[in-house]
Amino acid sequence: MSKRRLSIGVILVVLLTAAAFAADGEEYTLIFKNQSTMVGDVCIFQHDPDMGMQDVMSVAWFAKGAAPTTRLTFRWSIDYCFVWGEVGKLASGIVFEAAQTWEADLQTLNAITLTRIHGDIYTFADQRAGAYAGNLYIYSVGTIPSGEVAVGIGMSGRPTYVTNAQPNWEWVFTPTPAYWITFGTFEPGEALDVESISRKAAIVFPDGVYSMTAILHENNTWTVTPTQEAD
Repeated sequence: MSKRRLSIGVILVVLLTAAAFAADGEEYTLIFKNQSTMVGDVCIFQHDPDMGMQDVMSVAWFAKGAAPTTRLTFRWSIDYCFVWGEVGKLASGIVFEAAQTWEADLQTLNAITLTRIHGDIYTFADQRAGAYAGNLYIYSVGTIPSGEVAVGIGMSGRPTYVTNAQPNWEWVFTPTPAYWITFGTFEPGEALDVESISRKAAIVFPDGVYSMTAILHENNTWTVTPTQEAD
C-alpha cells in the first residue's frame, strides 16, 4: 500500500560515472546536512533509465530520519549482490526485505538461479559466470510462482533494484551506478515510484573525489559540493 509523502518533494541526483566492469575498491561518501525546517527521512536510491528492463523498481537503498540541523554520513563501495525476498506482488510503497543476499561480480560470478526446493523453500543456487561480463543475470526455474517473490540486485550489501519473479524467466541487469537522494517519508527497502519524484539536480563525482556534501537549505534548495575538512 502506498504511503503519503511529506510535501517537500525535493530531490538531489547523485551520479557516479564508472566503467561497468571496473573493480572499484574505493569507498564513496555522501554527507547530508538538514538545514531545512523539516523533520523527515533522507533517502538515497539508484535509478538508471537506460537499464533497458521493464517492471524493475528502484528501492530505498538508504533511508534514515533527520531533524533540522542533523548531519548524516552514508558510505558505500561498488560491490554488487543478488537478492530475493517473499513480498507478494511488488508495488510502490511495499517494503522489500532480502531473504538471501549473495555477493556477485561483473565477470566470473555474475549469474545465478532462483529455485524452489521441498515444495515451499526458495533459494539461490548455481552461481556461475554469465554469458557476458558487465551484466548480472538472474534465472528462475519453472516452479517459481508469480506474485509471491521478488528478485533483484544490490550494491554494498543492500538492495537497489527489484522486480516480480515469475517462472522460467531470465533477467539481465547492466548496472551503471546512478545515485539519487530525496527527503520525505521512507523506509529502507521501500519500492519507489520514481516517475512521481521530481525536481532533480545532477552531481558527478569529480575524478579522484570520493566524498560529496549535500545541504538541504531552509527554502528546500540544495547545495552540493566536494566535501571540505569543515564538513
